[in-house]
Amino acid sequence: MLLASVLRSRKNASMIYRAARNFSQTMTCREAIYSAMDEEMQRDSKVFLMGEEVARYYGAYKVSKDLFQKHTEDRVVDTPITEAGFTGLGVGAALYGLRPVIEFMTFNFSMQAIDHIINSAAKIKYMSAGDVHCPIVFRGLNGSSAGVAAQHSQCFAAWYSHCPGLKVVAPYTAEDARGLLKASIRDDNPVVFLEHELMYGKDFDISEEALDKDFTIEIGKAKIEREGTDVTIVGFSRSVDHSLNAAKILHEEHGISAEVINLRSIRPLDRKTIIESVKKTNRLVTVEDGWPQSGVGAEICALMMETSAFDHLDAPVERITGADVPTPYAISIEELAFPSADIVVKGALRTLERKI
Repeated sequence: MLLASVLRSRKNASMIYRAARNFSQTMTCREAIYSAMDEEMQRDSKVFLMGEEVARYYGAYKVSKDLFQKHTEDRVVDTPITEAGFTGLGVGAALYGLRPVIEFMTFNFSMQAIDHIINSAAKIKYMSAGDVHCPIVFRGLNGSSAGVAAQHSQCFAAWYSHCPGLKVVAPYTAEDARGLLKASIRDDNPVVFLEHELMYGKDFDISEEALDKDFTIEIGKAKIEREGTDVTIVGFSRSVDHSLNAAKILHEEHGISAEVINLRSIRPLDRKTIIESVKKTNRLVTVEDGWPQSGVGAEICALMMETSAFDHLDAPVERITGADVPTPYAISIEELAFPSADIVVKGALRTLERKI
């Protein structure tokens, strides 16, 4: 029995040692957003969360979980169904010196509050010659969902990135979500933080560094998720998932090496990373949930035309977007209205077949 106890102790010690050397942990995007808000509320008493059902119901998508119990109703505030009302309160609180996090059940409903977001929050620093700051985060669901029709399934990345004075971010991984949300809460400017319902429950590996309470990701920096030499694929949020799956298919079935860029930040846009990648691969595919006209992909196409990247393109840019219609309600049709890995693959193959 003594020998068995010693052996067990040695085995446990060995496991602890291996774990210390090879850290491995996963986290969902839902857990990442929750933990970032929890830690920032512990760090700074000026941070508070406000929105519909964020407290006693634990959030419509259970993102805020037990924050109400941890931080009391003074800092986790349930509101009536009035986006214009509670967003206006949040902007006022930010101008007063607090750091509100305003949750929209979906960014489609932020249209009710767009006057406060654009005319008040986004413009005040410029209109005050830099004297007045508005440190506020607007966060919630963006893009396609699952069978909830047109008024719940629109991508607002291009809408908000059009407006000077706002920063706009869209995480893909749990590490993105933690680092970008912490950076957004600490930023002295208004930040639009676009989440994706279909990514909430997805598990991602997360580094030990990302679990640090002071871990942040610089807003405005893209990440190369997969290196390649034949074609660049650029996406954000769930579109990165489609892009990575497409890159795997391209490699396994066609012997094509695709580089995948996770934008993370829509405004400011990491133009340098995109340009340098295109100079290497000579081809570009953009992927987004949003509509084609005036979209994020359209902005990246303009970037190709206006910079030295144009001289390196060997084929026209391919834009993969949502269909140019309001989102259908029937799931069978909805699936046809948004990008998929197969559609991204076809776009990449077209860039390799066509020449300028």
